[in-house]
Formats: sequence, C-alpha cells, structure tokens
Amino acid sequence: MPSTLNKEEYTKLLAETLPRVIDTEEEYERLINEVSKFISLGEKLTDEQADVLQLLAILIEKYEDENYQLEAAHPHEILQELMLARGLKQKDLVEVFGSKGITSEVINGKRSISKSQAKALGAFFHVSPALFL
Repeated sequence: MPSTLNKEEYTKLLAETLPRVIDTEEEYERLINEVSKFISLGEKLTDEQADVLQLLAILIEKYEDENYQLEAAHPHEILQELMLARGLKQKDLVEVFGSKGITSEVINGKRSISKSQAKALGAFFHVSPALFL
C-alpha cells in the first residue's frame, strides 16, 4: 500500500467490503456488486477505493479463471454469432463469399474460411480477420 493512502479510510473500506478468496457463486456475486459500487463513482474514486477495487478485481479474475473456462469457438460459430447480433441472414453475406452455395457451406461449418474470405469478413464486420481463421 503506497504511503499516500489514508490507512484509516483503507481499513474502513476493507472492513466494509470484506475481500476474501472467492469459493462460492454467492461470494462471487457479492464481490461483483461491491465492484459495481466503486465503478459507479467514476472519477470521484479515491485512491483508497481504487486500491480496494483493484484487489477485488484480482479476486474476481482468479475465480473466473478457475470456474468459467470458455471453450474456443469455431470460426463459423463466430460468424453465426456476429450475424445474429446484427440481424443478418445468409443472403446478406453472398457478396462476401461470391455465391449462395459457398456462403451456406461456410456458415454451416461444412467449408473452412479462406484467408481472403477472413479479410473480407473482417472488413464487413469491422473486426479482426483473425477471428475467422
């Protein structure tokens, strides 16, 4: 703890938030709520609050890393999610792929996405082409 922190205020915040290693979903939710309170302060956050926020973030990140492992998505699944998020249909991507048949095969995972198609999809969706490789 840097010497510029008010130890009394910092101790008070620790007593209020009770940061601890998270081992239950309830504790996880409780600390998420504490983080939300600090974040809502925006630029009014004191140094002491910022330090407690950082501590809570570390505890939350550790819990998430151990309990919420994301499986890698296949490129066609990423494409499907982007289409869904933007309300797009298969016909909306025919220009990107050049034909209805290729578009259908790629979207349904029957054909892999080429590097040139990945570049075109990246430009179309304004994302990194790496998502599709």
